[in-house]
Amino acid sequence: MLPDHLQLLEFNAKLKSWYLENHRPLLWRQTTDPYKIWLSEIILQQTRVTQGTPYYEKFLITYPTVFDLAAADERDVLRLWQGLGYYSRARNMHYTARHIVEECEGKFPETSIKLAKLKGLGAYTAAAIASFAFNEAVPAIDGNVYRVMSRLFGIFTDILSSGAKNEFTNLAKQIIPQDDPATYNQAMIEFGALQCVPASPNCSVCPFTYMCYAYEFNMQNKLPVKMKKNAVKNRYFNYFILQKGESLAMHERLKKDIWKGLYDFYLIESLADINNPDDLPEDKFLEDWKQKGQLRQVLKEYTHLLTHQRLTVRFWWITIAENEVVDLPLGMAFYSKNEIEELPKPILMDTVLKEELFL
Repeated sequence: MLPDHLQLLEFNAKLKSWYLENHRPLLWRQTTDPYKIWLSEIILQQTRVTQGTPYYEKFLITYPTVFDLAAADERDVLRLWQGLGYYSRARNMHYTARHIVEECEGKFPETSIKLAKLKGLGAYTAAAIASFAFNEAVPAIDGNVYRVMSRLFGIFTDILSSGAKNEFTNLAKQIIPQDDPATYNQAMIEFGALQCVPASPNCSVCPFTYMCYAYEFNMQNKLPVKMKKNAVKNRYFNYFILQKGESLAMHERLKKDIWKGLYDFYLIESLADINNPDDLPEDKFLEDWKQKGQLRQVLKEYTHLLTHQRLTVRFWWITIAENEVVDLPLGMAFYSKNEIEELPKPILMDTVLKEELFL
C-alpha cells in the first residue's frame, strides 16, 4: 500500500539522508554530462561495478566525447570492449554515437521519451540519463529498484510479467520527488545494491523497517516474485587454430549470432561434445589442413556461459610449414601476432592464446 503524502515526504527525506551517508563515490555520479552518464549505463548493463569501472575509464581516455566515439572504427570499439561480453551493446553504442553526432549535432535528447528512441536504450537507461543529466522527474527502475519497491510495498506481481513495468512505473511516479529526482533515482538504485540486497538483507540496520511489508511478514527472501526462467541452450564448438609460421588463420564473425563483429578461428559446431576430430562430419578444409600439418589437441576443455547459452568448447592446433599452400574459407586470412593482439576477439579466444603462450 502506498503511504500517504506525509509518509512519502518522510520516506524521501530518509532515503536521501541514507544515500548521502552511504553511497559509493562512483565516477559517473560526479558529472551531469549526458555522454559520460550514457557511457556508464551502457557499460554497466549486465556488468558489475568493479568490472565495469576500468572499462569506463578506458573509454573516456580513448573517446572523451561523443564526437570521438562516433569517429572511431567499430573494430577499435569492439577491441576496447573485449572482456565485457554482450558485444551488441558496443555495436549499438557506436551506432548511437554516430546518430547523435550526425542527426542531433552532438547533443543528447533531454527527455526520457526521446532518449528511449535511440538504439540500445531501454526505458531504464533513458530515464537514468534524463534524470541524472537533465533532472527530469522520471523514475529509473532497474532490478535493484524492483526489489526495493516490491519488498517495501508488498507487490507480488512477477517482475518479468508483461504488466510489471507499468505497475511499478506508475507507483514510482507517485513517489519520486519533483525537486530532486536525480538524487532519488540514485538513492533507490544504491539502496537496492548495498542495503536491500537479493539474499538475506540486514534488516536490523534498515531505516524503513517501520513501513516495510516484507519485514513485517518475513517475506524478504520471497520478494520480488520472479517466476519465468529462460531455458539454457547447450552448444558444442570445435575450434581449429591453423598456424603457419608465426601467423594464425582467423576471420570475422558476420552472421547474426553470438560474437558478431569479433574474430575467431575455424569453427565446426557439433550436436554433442566431440573429443576426437575424426568423429566430426567430413570437412574439406579440415581434411586438407590435417594432411599438410601436425594436429594436436588443446587438452583443456572450456565451458563458456552466456545469458541463455552454455558453450562447451574444444580447441585443436594445426601447425603447417610456412611455405605450405593451403586453402582457406572465404573471409579467413592469416594474421601476425601483433595484428591478432589488435583484433577484437571473444575473451575465450584471447584466453586460449595466452594460455598456449602465443600472445
